[in-house]
Formats: sequence, C-alpha cells, structure tokens
Amino acid sequence: MLTPFHITDARILRPDGLSTAPLGLAGGLLSEATPGRAVSLPGWLVLPGIVDLHGDGFERHLAPRRGAMRDLRQGLCATEAELAANGITTAVLAQFWSWEGGMRGPDFALAMLAALAEMPGAFTTDLRAQLRVETHLIDDYPRIAEAIARFGVGYVVFNDHLPHAALAAGRSVPRLVGQALKSGRSPEAHRQLIEALHGRGGEVPEAVTALAADLAARGLRLGSHDDANAAARALWRGRGVRISEFPESLAAAEAATMAGDAVVMGAPNLLRGGSHAGHVAAAEVVRAGFCDALASDYHYPAPRLAALALVAEIGWPAAWALVSERPAGLLGLTDRGRLLPGLRGDLVILDPESGVVGATLAAGEIRYAAGTVAAALIG
Repeated sequence: MLTPFHITDARILRPDGLSTAPLGLAGGLLSEATPGRAVSLPGWLVLPGIVDLHGDGFERHLAPRRGAMRDLRQGLCATEAELAANGITTAVLAQFWSWEGGMRGPDFALAMLAALAEMPGAFTTDLRAQLRVETHLIDDYPRIAEAIARFGVGYVVFNDHLPHAALAAGRSVPRLVGQALKSGRSPEAHRQLIEALHGRGGEVPEAVTALAADLAARGLRLGSHDDANAAARALWRGRGVRISEFPESLAAAEAATMAGDAVVMGAPNLLRGGSHAGHVAAAEVVRAGFCDALASDYHYPAPRLAALALVAEIGWPAAWALVSERPAGLLGLTDRGRLLPGLRGDLVILDPESGVVGATLAAGEIRYAAGTVAAALIG
C-alpha cells in the first residue's frame, strides 16, 4: 500500500459530477483531507473503480488449453492483472456448473472455487465467485448446495442452455461435436446426456423452486439468465430470483424494472450496437431506463469502454454509475463504487481522449500503472 498522498490537478468524478478538488488516500481509504505528498495528474480523469457483476473472461486464463493449467491460482493471478489493466477493482467471476463439461463442468467448478478460496491476501482486487447453475442438473442440486456453502458463494444464477427446440424436433444439435470434445465425451454419449436432461423438464420447476428458496433463505443473491419475456421474469421473481441478467427483450427488462428487480446487461452488446443472438440491444435498455448495471460478460475492457461511449448521451455520473456505484449496490457493497471519504480507495485513472487506463488502485494499492501516471504515483 502506498504511503498517504492526495491527487491534484485532475478531474475527479464525485457523485454530483466532475470536480477539480483534491482527493486524498490514506490507509487504503479515500479522504477529504490532503494527506502526504501531492500527486499531480493534469489532464487525467479519476473515477471510481469498476465493479463487474458478471464475467467469464477468466476462462481463457484458467484453461488456455486442455490440461495446460495445473495450478488454477496462477490463472487467477493472470486474470487479476487483466482486470486491473481495465480499471476493474471488484470482479464477479461467473463459473458454470453445467452439463457442457470441461471448464464448465462440476469438477472444474469445484477446482476453481477451491483455488479462489486460497487467493484472499494475494492482492487487493476483490475477486468473487458467481455459480451459474444449469437448471436441468437436478441430481446435482445437493452437491451444488454443499459447494455453495463450503466456498461461501454469494451469488447464484440459473441458466438453461439445453437446445430444447432441436431436441424436441429430433433435429441435429448445434455444435454437438465440439461440445462433446470439450466435455471429454463421444458425440453419441453427449447427445444421450442432453436428451436425458431434456426429458426431465417436467421435474425442473418444482426442484429449482425448492433450490432457489433454500438459497434465498441463506441470504444469497439470485439471478436468472436470458429472460425471454415478461412472463419468464415473473416466473423467476415468484421463486425469489430478483436479478435479471441479460434479458432477451425490452419487455422482460421493463417487467423487471417495474417490479423492482435489477437488470444487468452485457457491455459488449452495447459496444457492438446489438446482441450476437439478435436479442434486444443493451443501448435500447439503457435509454429506456431499465438497466441497472453493465457487465463485462466475456470481455474485460467492455465495461470501461461502454461507459465512456454513453457519456455524451447521459453524462459522466449516470454513465459511470452503471459500472461502479449501481453494481456495487446490487452486491450490497456500500464501501465502494463512489469517491467519497471513508470508502475503499478503489479508483481508476483514465486518459479522457483515448480511454486508456493510466492506473488502477484497489484499497489504496496500485494494481496497475503505466507511463506518466506510474511515475507520478511512485514519485
């Protein structure tokens, strides 16, 4: 951790807008005083550190090739470095528990959670786990609940990625061979598995409702993935699942917002100008006022770049809140997401012209720094 210092000559984003008043850091916390030496950063922007609610970009670090990463902790260190280089100071790592197998299978999920549990103290960037549960894995529910309790997972999202339409029609399953190879199964065995899971669809509603009730009673945050419409959102809300991740339609996002549920959209969707799958554009959801947070999804630079893309339209406070204050609030983290005295010293220093990160500090510790900002901070 750096000795106490204060930033001067920069534009600093406070809750009410940009200000040139100095910002102090001491003991890992923000201060309204001007402790220690002055760090002059003329021309730079100082913003709250990004809180990423959902990202699976860590997969490329933990499993760059099958069997290549024996110690997942090293992959988590590489993940943290990428997060910091993109201004992310709190990251929710979205780990699958899925029939897809490989790095999305139960065994890998347990290994990842175990590795993450060993990381506290390694760095001040806050890495947290989200478990993405495939709803049709009913027989795994007891094992899932035990893993959640053992590793202190605080955020669970329900997915259903089975190709139901193809299976119901007896058609070929998209990407079957590739998925089978990743899972370590033959294509025939993989198809038999997903057909069996598809055939248990009638058991899912009661089972998933019971699991959601149990997890909600433990105080977990629960989300649903890819709500297709308002009816789907209402169904999940009835199960106590109050976060809608990446709703597929404006109607689903509107239904969530009107009922007091939270909506998380993908920042890559906003940058692309639309969804890969042809669903509602994130920018449309933001403009309608139905978006609470933008998440990295699969690309860690995306939250920063998406917020910057929105500044001209909705202003700095509202745009940056979508990647800082508001996602922090959804996680119940009141100690970050804003630049206010007494909160964690989580901040990102940006070049306003290029959007390039000059430095990222988490709890007052430098996690990434380059060029003139690094020189100024090190002094």
